[in-house]
Formats: sequence, structure tokens, C-alpha cells
Amino acid sequence: MNMITTALMPDVQSSEDSRNIVIQRVGVKSVTYPMLIATHDGVQPSVAVIDMYVSLPAHAKGTHMSRFLEVLEDFKAPLSAETLLSLMATMLTRLGAESGVIEMRMPYFVRKTAPVSGIKSLLDHQLTLRAEHANGQLSITQQILTPVTSLCPCSKEISLYGAHNQRSHITIAATLAQGAVLPLQDLIDIAEASASCQLWGLLKRPDEKYVTERAYENPKFVEDLVRDIAVSLSADPRVARYEVSSENFESIHNHSAFAWLSGPQ
Repeated sequence: MNMITTALMPDVQSSEDSRNIVIQRVGVKSVTYPMLIATHDGVQPSVAVIDMYVSLPAHAKGTHMSRFLEVLEDFKAPLSAETLLSLMATMLTRLGAESGVIEMRMPYFVRKTAPVSGIKSLLDHQLTLRAEHANGQLSITQQILTPVTSLCPCSKEISLYGAHNQRSHITIAATLAQGAVLPLQDLIDIAEASASCQLWGLLKRPDEKYVTERAYENPKFVEDLVRDIAVSLSADPRVARYEVSSENFESIHNHSAFAWLSGPQ
């Protein structure tokens, strides 16, 4: 079989389109790819699910899908807000686009020390990093889902003994101020400080006693969780805007309690 050189093959994507319709986002979605994350404890390996989009002008027939993967293949730096900016610039240049979006979703692990026994273990979070370039403006959003414990103030108040609690998922999405650096651990610390108690991956009996009593002494409604976090984020100059939510997986109902807000307020 004769080999056909690339130069002789038609480039259909680069042909003209006559419908005169701009496409705001076109690209690749749900690419699973190994990734290194830059953390305060060093570089952490993970596996990301990645969306990469660019705008397509009205005259262009299509984008070059293979180039998104080429850009990803050439990206070797540990992932951070700064390196995501670099990846965005490379993608826009490679695709010849004026605007674009990159979003990466991946597990993120924190090694924690149990409060009494001191035993160490990993606790998983869900991390989303998003870069968007539109109308000449570039934004970076760091989103982290942190699991915590919350205990119902009403249940504690009306019961002769005990109170019902729930595991809660707090999600903070913080869009960074221009040039700001915000370590992911800072967002996790804010989420955990708002809760009735933190979670740990591994606890011994003295630790369980601590967690139970700590939560009982620090009851929080789902509304309390998001409001406390909003107070912290509104006072942080590194955060231009934010969204905060908490889903509390109820222990006495077959549904969740939920609260969401955005700011600054």
C-alpha cells in the first residue's frame, strides 16, 4: 500500500463554513489522564477527567480535535493555578482561538493526623480546577469538596440526651483575584473550621470519643456551615468571588439537607 503524506491529505476542518454561526465552545470532553498536582507537601499523583474547549469563528468548518490531546501530551508540569494558566495559553495558541475553557476534576488526598492517637491516614477530597479565557479576561477557579461532620442544633436542644448528626459534603469554589495564590489546604481548612467536626480516614477509640464529643459541643445547621464559610471568604483578598454549598446526608431522613450561596456579600 502506498503511503499518503499529510501534505496530500485534505484538511476538512480548515475549510470554510457558509452558515455564519459562531460556536462558543467546541473541543474534547471527559478525557481521563494521569496528572501531577502541586501541593504544600510536594507533588501528588492523581488521575483527572478533563474538558478542553475553544471558541470557533463563524467561517471555520471545525476545530482540530487532535491538537487538544497534543497540548495535553506536552504538559509535564505539576498542576497548579499558575501552570493551568500556561496550559490555557498554549491551548489557545495551538488552536488559534480567542477564548477557551479548561476544567480538570480529580481525587485529591490529604494526609491527616488523628486528634488523640496521632495515627496518620489519607482523607480523599474532590478537586476541580477551571481556567476560562473570555472577552480578553482570564479567570482561575479552585473548587474543593471536603467531607465533614455536622450535628443538628435543634435535635440537641429538644432531646433529653444525644443528638442526630450527619456526614456533610462542603463544596467551595473560589475564583482567584488577579495574580493571587491560594493553597488548596487553605480552602480545606476553612471548610473544616466551619463544621461540627473534621473527618479522618482512620480513628482509634480515643479519637472516636473526641470526634463524638467535639461534634456534640459544636452543633451546626446546614445554613451555619455555608454562612461561616462565606464570612471567611468575603474577608480574604485572594478571593474575587465564590460559591459555597453543603449537602448534609441526613441520618434520620431519607433525603439530604442542602444550602448554597455565592459572594462576596
